[in-house]
Amino acid sequence: MSGRKNLVIIFGFAAAVSLISSAVTAMLVSCHYSRIQFDLVNVICGEVLEQEPEMKNIVSAALKEYTSGNADGVAVKDVLSVLGYRISDFSDSAITYHIGLAITGFITGILLFAVTFVFRNKTEEKRIEGLSDYLEQVNIGKAAVLSASGEGIFSKLEDEIYKTVTFLYQTRDAAVQAKNDFAENLSNIAHQIKTPITAISLLLQTLSEMPMKTEYEKDKVEQIKKQLIRLAHLEESLLVLSRLDAGALVFQKEDVDVFTVLVLAADNLQELFVDSGTSIDIPELGEMAVTADLDWTMEAIMNVMKNCMEHNTGGTVHCSYEQNLLYTEILIWDEGDGFAKEDIPYLFKRFYRGQNASAGGNIRSSGIGIGLALSKEIIEHQNGTIRAKNQPNGGACFEIRLYKQ
Repeated sequence: MSGRKNLVIIFGFAAAVSLISSAVTAMLVSCHYSRIQFDLVNVICGEVLEQEPEMKNIVSAALKEYTSGNADGVAVKDVLSVLGYRISDFSDSAITYHIGLAITGFITGILLFAVTFVFRNKTEEKRIEGLSDYLEQVNIGKAAVLSASGEGIFSKLEDEIYKTVTFLYQTRDAAVQAKNDFAENLSNIAHQIKTPITAISLLLQTLSEMPMKTEYEKDKVEQIKKQLIRLAHLEESLLVLSRLDAGALVFQKEDVDVFTVLVLAADNLQELFVDSGTSIDIPELGEMAVTADLDWTMEAIMNVMKNCMEHNTGGTVHCSYEQNLLYTEILIWDEGDGFAKEDIPYLFKRFYRGQNASAGGNIRSSGIGIGLALSKEIIEHQNGTIRAKNQPNGGACFEIRLYKQ
């Protein structure tokens, strides 16, 4: 609020209060003055009638002529009251004049106060609307520099809002820069891993062509192959994550059938399912379409199925799905031991391996820690959510929801 507007408001309030006070004071002074007049005339008439009682008729007639009133009774100390006169009879015109002035001043003061109050409210509403518009521009990233006008509470508020918005912009820019740096670092790491993977692959190919003398040697070669596959998968996942973080991965949205996605994902894992002795159950529950990228959605579901398979050896991985007006829900669960309660909040964090991962055994998060994180990124980039929980009767369950656009 500017200094000039502040002065106008202060002056308006002061003038309104002054006028109201003046009106009330004028009324009190008028009443006091009328009382003095009444007492004076009362004393004079009392003295006259005391000295000359026969003058009663003459005095009464004179007073009646002055006030247009009526007289009866006898003279006592309060002669005018006995004769039927009141204070207002001697100051009727003055009181009317003063009351008129008082009412006029009072009404003028009230009107001036109301106008000042409305002007102040309108000014505040205008400033609030301006701040609201500014914050809306901030939300869409098109806010200009907010300049405080004048002094006052609103100016201080504008200054604090500007400081807060500036800080938020700086924080956002720093977060975006950090995310871009992280994406670049992931990409660099992935490319650096590719070099030793290529070298190991060539060495492994040479070893495979050489005759193996013992089962021990064959077993070691197989272990190297498995670890090499694992490293290759890690390298691919890191590249995908870096593209997701950098916003370089474009999803091709199309209507795809849920049953088709689940079957294609299971087919890609068929060899792993056979090797582990695990089966998968995908019931056909009718045609349900979702708007998503077929290949990447299938990749996300494959990681979830693989997690269930790895911790459910010899059992069955179950799938189910249903659709409502808001979203399509896909459930994938197993018959294993379920998640450790302390691990559930961190299952989708990158490189999280669980508190007991180093001890071996059937630990749900004992892998590299990329698969579930990648699934989460892919699902969330397609307006979906994924969460993990334990089944009431045992086993781990993944709940995927793809919301309608």
